[in-house]
Amino acid sequence: MMSAGSLGGALLLLVGQPLPSSAPGDVPAAATTHFQFAPPVGQPMTYRVTTRRIGREGSLINFSLTYALQWQRVGRGYRLEAALQRIDSDARPEVTRALSLMLEPLVGEAMAYLVAPDGSRIDLVDPEGLWARVTARIEAVGGKAGRPEARQLAQLIAALPAAERDRLATADIRALIAPANNAIPVSAEADGASVSIMHDGALQTIARVERDSTPVAGTAKPLEIDNLWAVDTATGLVMREQRQSWIVDADSDGRTLVEERVRALELVL
Repeated sequence: MMSAGSLGGALLLLVGQPLPSSAPGDVPAAATTHFQFAPPVGQPMTYRVTTRRIGREGSLINFSLTYALQWQRVGRGYRLEAALQRIDSDARPEVTRALSLMLEPLVGEAMAYLVAPDGSRIDLVDPEGLWARVTARIEAVGGKAGRPEARQLAQLIAALPAAERDRLATADIRALIAPANNAIPVSAEADGASVSIMHDGALQTIARVERDSTPVAGTAKPLEIDNLWAVDTATGLVMREQRQSWIVDADSDGRTLVEERVRALELVL
């Protein structure tokens, strides 16, 4: 099962990095909008999605994707152009080589999304063409390098239902657009979770703490998940999202970080 929430995260599964069972960001668009949506048309932006998670040796591994974004007006709605610019990781050399082999074909691949005027709906433009190009490039590079896992990845993508492939390709973009991000609590009273909302000018910061459990060595351990969203209420864009998963030691009340994901958006000056 792919639970990573985006194509880049899914590749981590393929190279053997453990993932928690939850998939934040993999949610349908919100039924109602609670943020104004007015993205900065014509303004280049940089969008970085960074994940830190426990590797096989027990240390945290960093894995980061950097995208170039730009918004355009199309009719009453918007078109978002996104291109993966670079991939960074501090994983072991053999893991880094595997990641680079499978992700490098995606660098420079332009993806386009149509976004509703209120930001509540996101559609990938020409998804069939996108996936055909991506799988062909992954297979070609993997074939030259003699890496069967590249073909495995291409086959895995091809076998997914179209809706699941599109979900993977739009997960990071849905997380970026507040009206489409159903994970953001709409009020301080959110299904029993601890939620706080603060305002600082146009910036609204929402914090949410969830409690769950995760298996460790065959034993269920308490898990605390800290979520933080910083939303620009003038544009409806999530300028920063941070999600940290902690295993709680019930005896000492101490916490161990097992995964962190940060999505950060910046204007290109």
